[in-house]
Amino acid sequence: MGLFDNVDKLIQETEDSIENVIPLKKGTPVKVGVDLGTAYTVLVVCDVEGKPLCCRLRRTQIVRDGLVVDFITARQIVAELKEEAEELLGIELTHAAIAVPPGTHGSNTKTHQYVVEGAGMEVVAIEDEPTAANQVLKIENGAVVDIGGGTTGISIFKDGKVIYTADEATGGTHFTYVVAGHFRIPIDEAEDMKTNPEHYKNIYSLVTPVVQKVASIINTNIVNYDIDKIILCGGTACLQNIEKIIENETSIKTLKPKNPFLVTPLGIALACPPR
Repeated sequence: MGLFDNVDKLIQETEDSIENVIPLKKGTPVKVGVDLGTAYTVLVVCDVEGKPLCCRLRRTQIVRDGLVVDFITARQIVAELKEEAEELLGIELTHAAIAVPPGTHGSNTKTHQYVVEGAGMEVVAIEDEPTAANQVLKIENGAVVDIGGGTTGISIFKDGKVIYTADEATGGTHFTYVVAGHFRIPIDEAEDMKTNPEHYKNIYSLVTPVVQKVASIINTNIVNYDIDKIILCGGTACLQNIEKIIENETSIKTLKPKNPFLVTPLGIALACPPR
């Protein structure tokens, strides 16, 4: 069995639950995760065993460098995703887990919490993003790197426990800016181009320096640790061959599941105590 066989199966089930949702009996306990991302906001619902039941997502611009910058819109979007999921599942969602970039403290964490609570769900767990992702990845030893839209978060694991976390403001948004600037196109159009595999050859050389910057961030934060593998997740990790560039820059085996985008949102849901 391959390293990511179970991961890919879970992620495929999460993808399937975007279109295919099976209604539940009222009162059925569930686990709920809300991921307030730079490019997308995602809500995932799982059963008590961790099986994905429903996934709702929306492209957003409510977070910048890991911080909520549009509270009212963020709360509205989460409320809409909650309502969509409730209608499809036939139950009320009363609680959720959330995640924040590593090193986020105080009012910045509270803002994420207030968004979800303002949308009508009690926040019952708060994780850092790479650690949440490892709820899915199950890495015992190595570095989990969550490359999101605004930041790159790193959690180092030893014997299944987090021994170090870090986060720096470089991510997919920076890739988009490079593409938009080169082709002189709007940001939304550049985002579409960046995420379309058909344009990979056109943008690869443009975004490689930004990927190298991400690799530099990883190198700086793992230098004092014995790391034998790096696992990538997050929407930006979907970029074709990003793992090869990072492996070349770090000289450490670098891997990613088939679809890194939904790893963290699913992991947040798995970290939620069921109710």
